[in-house]
Amino acid sequence: MVQIFRKLFGKKSAKQSFEKQLQNVLGLKPGNLSLYTTALSHRSVKEGADENNERLEYLGDAILSSIVADYLFKKYPYKGEGFLTEMRSKMVNRSQLNDLALKMGLKKITLYNKFDGSLKGSQIFGNTLEALVGAVYLDKGYRKTHRWVLQHMIIPHLYVDDLENIDINLKNKLIGWASKNGKVLTFVTLEEKLESNRRIFTIGAVLDGEEISLGKGFNKKDASQIAAQLAIEKLGI
Repeated sequence: MVQIFRKLFGKKSAKQSFEKQLQNVLGLKPGNLSLYTTALSHRSVKEGADENNERLEYLGDAILSSIVADYLFKKYPYKGEGFLTEMRSKMVNRSQLNDLALKMGLKKITLYNKFDGSLKGSQIFGNTLEALVGAVYLDKGYRKTHRWVLQHMIIPHLYVDDLENIDINLKNKLIGWASKNGKVLTFVTLEEKLESNRRIFTIGAVLDGEEISLGKGFNKKDASQIAAQLAIEKLGI
């Protein structure tokens, strides 16, 4: 673990530097530092399931989803299940969490292979944020994690009133626009390959037989959404 700290900061007091940096980013004093080191370690630098952040990401995803569900249930006492489910999706979707992680400064303390080109346009920092939620939960318990998520994620960064008016399914938005304007839109899988033991999909958005955008992701759904977003920006929709 000391070597990881030194790799991050290159100082004698690497452990103290890491703890201070983590505290500045998260706004809380960490207890079990090894949990947070694991949460910040991407699979591209640590392959072992007990060393990288994928297990903590799985746990954090469930914890975060429950906290957001509780928040929305209390904020909107008269809204139905469909509205609440859609709002939760808007708040915890990959793109939203990745943007939030960057705002919080996680990129500068995340351990990942900076030479891996496939990670440049990915959303690993949103995944890291979920892993950190898992680490906070194991370190501090549910009640403190609930308070931390509200104070450091939802209230300062996730403007719920604005999210009500956002259409998160960009692919459906583009399909609807094409149908309304009498155009033929298809999403085509152009490439599927392995990079650093991860499967990368390249999806093309094709409008009236012309390829207008490309999206890459670790699954076809994410790649399609990225392609749709780029197409919407290009077309000015």
